[in-house]
Amino acid sequence: MNSVLKDVSDSYKKSKIIDVRSGDTVRVHQKIKEGNKERVQIFEGLVIRVKNKNSQTASILVRRQTGGVGVEKSYLLHSPLVTKVEVVKRGKVRRNYLTYMRDLKGKATRLTGVNFDKQAVNDVPDFEAEKAEAELKAKKEAEHAEKAAKEAEEKAKEEAKAQAVIDSHKQNEKK
Repeated sequence: MNSVLKDVSDSYKKSKIIDVRSGDTVRVHQKIKEGNKERVQIFEGLVIRVKNKNSQTASILVRRQTGGVGVEKSYLLHSPLVTKVEVVKRGKVRRNYLTYMRDLKGKATRLTGVNFDKQAVNDVPDFEAEKAEAELKAKKEAEHAEKAAKEAEEKAKEEAKAQAVIDSHKQNEKK
C-alpha cells in the first residue's frame, strides 16, 4: 500500500527543484489567478526555514521587510503555482530555523555573504514543467486564433449585409 501512495505522490513532484538553504535571499515567482487573468508575482526575501527538503511537501518560509513591517510567506516547492525560485544571495548561517531574524531591524538583519556559483545553482531545467507551459501556451493561441476567425467571419457577414443595404438604396434612388 505504501508503494502505491509513494508512486502517486511522486507523480506530482517536480523532477528537479533548486537547492535552497536557510539564509539564502531568494526571488520566488508565483502564479496568481485573478478572475480570468493570470499573472506572475515575484516575492523576494530571506529564507528563514526549509522544511522536508527531500519530500513532496518540501517548503520554504520567506521573510521580507516591507515598510517596517515583516511579511512572511510559505511556499511549497513542488506546487504548480510556484513557477521559479532563484537564489540571489547566499548567507552564512549555522541554523535551519532563523527565528531570531524576526527580532532584528535594519542593518542588524544583514548576513555574511558566501561565494557561490549563481549560474549552477539557478539553472535547474524542469523539462516537464516547460513542456506543460508550452502546451498551455499553444492551447491558448489556438483558442485565440479560433476566436479571431469567428470574429472575422461575423464581421464579413455584417459587411455583406451593409453592402446589400447600400445597393438596395442605390437601386431605389435610381427608380
